[in-house]
Parts: sequence; C-alpha cells; structure tokens
Amino acid sequence: MAATLSAMAERGIDLLLSTNPANMCYLTGYDAWSFYVHQLVVVTAEDSQALWIGRGMDANAARVTTFLPSENIHGYPDDYVQSTIKHPMDYVADLIREKGWAGRRIGVELDTFYFTAACFEALKRNLPDARFVDCTTLVNWVKIIKSPQEIAYMERAARIIEKTMAVGIEMIEPGRRQCDAAAAIAQAQISGTADFGGDYTALMTMLPSGVGTSTPHITWSDEPFVSGEATILELAGCHRRYHCPMARSVHLGRPPQKLADTAKIVVEGLNLALDAVKPGVTCEDIEAVWSRHIAKHGVIKESRIGYSTGLNYPPDWGESTLSLRPGDKTELRPDMTLHMIPGIWLDDWGVEISECFHVTETGARRFCDFPQDLVVKG
Repeated sequence: MAATLSAMAERGIDLLLSTNPANMCYLTGYDAWSFYVHQLVVVTAEDSQALWIGRGMDANAARVTTFLPSENIHGYPDDYVQSTIKHPMDYVADLIREKGWAGRRIGVELDTFYFTAACFEALKRNLPDARFVDCTTLVNWVKIIKSPQEIAYMERAARIIEKTMAVGIEMIEPGRRQCDAAAAIAQAQISGTADFGGDYTALMTMLPSGVGTSTPHITWSDEPFVSGEATILELAGCHRRYHCPMARSVHLGRPPQKLADTAKIVVEGLNLALDAVKPGVTCEDIEAVWSRHIAKHGVIKESRIGYSTGLNYPPDWGESTLSLRPGDKTELRPDMTLHMIPGIWLDDWGVEISECFHVTETGARRFCDFPQDLVVKG
C-alpha cells in the first residue's frame, strides 16, 4: 500500500480504482473466483487500507480472505449483475460521490481484461467532474519487486512444477490420449506436495503435439500421442496465487536432426542469457546475448524471450511489465522474478525449454532443478 500510494503521488493520482484481480489480491489479500462480475479496490491516501467493492454475495469472501476492516467492504445488490438498465460502476460512482471524491484525479486500469468500455462509460457519465488517468500497470510495476514471503511462495510453486513436469513427461506415451495426460498434470498441480497444496494456474496446460508444436498456445485434445512426433509442455506450479512456470519438449522416438540441433541451440542460448543476468543489466541486453548466439546458428526468433511473473489470475501468469526483447531498457533489480522462454516455432514444428528465475544481488538463480535437454522417449 505504501509503495502504491507513493507511485500514485508521483503521478498526481488522488484515487486509484484497481480491477485487475492480481492487483486486488496484492493490495488486500482478496482471493475468489468472482472476477467474472465487476469488482475493484479503491486506494486513496485518506485511508490506510483500500476499499473493496464487489457483488454482494462475494462480500463475505472479502471478509474471509482480506485483512480489511468490515467498514471497507462494500457489496452491491444483485440486480446490478448483468443488468440492461444499470451498471455496477453506477454503484461505485455513487460511493465515490458519498465519500466526497467526485472531483478528484482518478486512476483507472484502462487496458486490463476486467475493465470494459461499459465500465469506463458508466464512470464518466456518473462522475463528470472527475479527471480520469490511465494507470493500467501502476500496481503491476510496484509488485514487480518481490518480498521474501513472495519469493518463498514461488519456491513452493517451484517444487510443485518439478513434480508436475515429471508427471507430464511420464504421461506422454504413444497411444495415450492427450486429455488423459492433461488430467494427470492437473491432479499433480493441485495436489502439490505432502507439505503444501497447489492452486489453479492462470494459464491452462499448454500441450501442443505434432504439428501443434508450431504454435505456443494450444492446450490438448482427445487425440493420442503418436510415435515420431514431438510434444511441448508449458505448465506452472502455483501456490497462494504465485506461479513458477516451466516449459519442456518431448519427442517420441528418434527426433529429426534439425529438431535435436535446435533444442541444443535453445538450451545453450538460454543458459548464456541466464549467465548475463545481474542487477543493472537491461532487458534488451539479456535478449541481445540470446540473439547473438542463435544468429551464429542461423536460427531466427522475432518474439520476446521472457517476461516478469509471479502473482496472477487467469488468463495470464505474466505481470504485463518488462519483457526481454529489443527496445526494453528496464534495468533488472534484485528480487525481480522472470520466466525466460526462448521458444522456437516454425511452420510445422517447434521447441520450448524455459526457466523461471529470481534476480539476486549476484545474478540469476533458477527456481527449479530440472533437466533442460530435449526429452527423447522410445
């Protein structure tokens, strides 16, 4: 809260309306699958704690999961839900007027999955004297630096993904249905370890197989795995909403030489880039190490090779802040956490091998201890 209020003050923001579920959780502890209806937290320097505003039936979830006092929890009546004559932001605006904040400079997260055009139109209609400012990633940049407790949660997520990835690789066998592998992966993710359980992840299991490996965001089907084909697993462990992602590639039978060579190049480049990580180095500097390596081998990759990760909700475990790509001059700082995923996707095949890492005072520390090589079975 203190860091968020400081960031608001720097930008002259009197009031922040945060609809991003990850930011709501970060600022208050709120954790429920209620983001399919409109909800938000309000941050103002006039209160040491945020206000939670959401559907009335979810107000008790706020009392159960947050550290907010009861008077800071506001539930709107159910006739606001999916109504054609009024909008939940009408309720929000009424509360803002009641608090005497109607003429303030108000920050809103314009470019999020959870703040619609209708939300913005309702606020503007009801608060004509307010000055609205886009604060889409204000909280995101605050939470990019992790506390020791957050790092501990990601360490637990790492133990979960180590177990889960091993299960996923084991399940990839000729004739076994992809959906059965996905089911075993989900069971491993949620059961976690004997000491702590897992949460649902912000992305579903990515399990492209065969020609599907040429694209990064295919889940699974009920088709069987086939000898002579590759499968990519992009998964994460999740604990207390904190993620540790990992990608690995499997080939059933002897892989084509081009695939095997590319996997080797990817692993070498991945580790060269990880070796270049240290505080003060920019995102584009890290990507340049990778690009120089693959250029020597004639490999081309146009998309970014990594991003910040941590606390999140569907549909993404990325934090929408820094990216490891040309032009991003963000300097790495201690206690940032990133997922480096230099995947290669060509016309009819692809390969992914990734690492989630913690930026320390001395460099990159991998969260997971798991083999990086292309897995060849059979």
